[in-house]
Amino acid sequence: MFQQFKPQAGRSTAVQLKEYIQQFIINGVLQAEQKLPSTRELSLLLNLSRNTVILAYQGLEEDGFVYVRRGNGSYVSAFSKPAAISPCSIDWKRRVNNHARMADSLDIMKRGIRAEEGMIRFTSIAPDEKLFDVDHVKRAFLDRMAIEGSTLLNYGYAKGYKPLIDYLFHYMEKKGVNLKGKDMLITNGFTEGLDIVLSALKRDNGAVLCENPTHHTAIKQFRLQGYDVTGIPMERDGIHLQELERAVQAQSYDCAYVVPSYHNPTGIVMSPAKRLKLLQVMANYDIPIIEDGFNEELRYSGAHVSPLMAAAGRGNNVIYLGSFSKVLFPGLRVGWVLADQELIYYLESIKRARSIHTSTLDQSLLYQYLHNGNMEKYVKRARAVYRQKYEWTKQCCETYIPYAKLSGDGGLHLFIEFDAAFDTSVLLEACARQGVLFTPGDQFYTNGLGQHAMRIGFSRLTAEEISQGIRIIGDTAKHIMGL
Repeated sequence: MFQQFKPQAGRSTAVQLKEYIQQFIINGVLQAEQKLPSTRELSLLLNLSRNTVILAYQGLEEDGFVYVRRGNGSYVSAFSKPAAISPCSIDWKRRVNNHARMADSLDIMKRGIRAEEGMIRFTSIAPDEKLFDVDHVKRAFLDRMAIEGSTLLNYGYAKGYKPLIDYLFHYMEKKGVNLKGKDMLITNGFTEGLDIVLSALKRDNGAVLCENPTHHTAIKQFRLQGYDVTGIPMERDGIHLQELERAVQAQSYDCAYVVPSYHNPTGIVMSPAKRLKLLQVMANYDIPIIEDGFNEELRYSGAHVSPLMAAAGRGNNVIYLGSFSKVLFPGLRVGWVLADQELIYYLESIKRARSIHTSTLDQSLLYQYLHNGNMEKYVKRARAVYRQKYEWTKQCCETYIPYAKLSGDGGLHLFIEFDAAFDTSVLLEACARQGVLFTPGDQFYTNGLGQHAMRIGFSRLTAEEISQGIRIIGDTAKHIMGL
């Protein structure tokens, strides 16, 4: 049995050998009081150094699987393994609650067409990992570990890692945000931030306002938390204000959720005038605003537009959710909530009850990377690459796809709408057979509409893949339309 041991590269051979022998003991192949081969015998049998076998045996002894009779070798310890009982089988489909069932029904990653190797996938709006600034990330990790390594491996604080919080305060202040009376909570990305905020807000009306279409993760969170969702149509420069006025006059809402910059999925940037009007309407009806910062750094043209929170000045009705996931590295699950200090006081307790704190190691690594001045250079380079992809994708869409409307002022995606009668689910099935995927629009709508729309994510594709994929989408759409 020992001859079948085949160590794999990348891990300690001694550890692998120890685990290999340990499994024989656990499974009863090696019995209590059975003598193991000598370290010399096993090293010759496996063509390993004797030191490797000695280390493996020492590990087994330390873990209590073997003991040594001085001068007589190593023996298997009496290993207590509980006797097997008759198997118990629970029907978990019956035992899960409605919350779990709803989470499953809203989980779009489980549904739809499965991506196969070699497909051209316009479904992702994640950053292109080929751009990741790995060397500077490594440097940041080593720098921070050298300064406070042992501290970073212990428990942290629910509010977050203070150096990062201080950096982000300054970062938001540079965006024009008035920080007086504000505080911050670090979260595991945008999704946890939204979840914590929604769970803290009093549900007097059980209703939330948002743009229609909007971020499907937000829709999922609203519905999981029991909110009725009212979606307000969008215009070329953002949310339709007249429709918004009609909605708030018709009923009361607990909060509103908006993505004012490089909106997901449309890519629209809300105009400064419309931002001010939105703030005024929400203030008139005493409705708190949850602002999703999303892709604010990925601007390719036009003037910088400040967050809603900046326009709110000293007001405290805006809750800002920030993240660098689309700008930097989504693998670092770090986001933040900036809001009135009274609200953060309660959010901190919810965070502590749920997950104690966001990984201090992740927070400190991000802080050191930012502190070292790497973000500005990285974003400048990434923005140049994404701008080329954005312009090329837009050009290909204009050339090949018979759309009725195309939107997207920046970020990592474009949004396409066909005539109202067109069904992009039919288009998706036909394109998938040709190796191309995109995200159908109905996933982003609050009212079951959007079958005529689609989101095109281009961030992780090459220019050749973009042109080839969009040509297939366009030709297939024309065929379905009979053009």
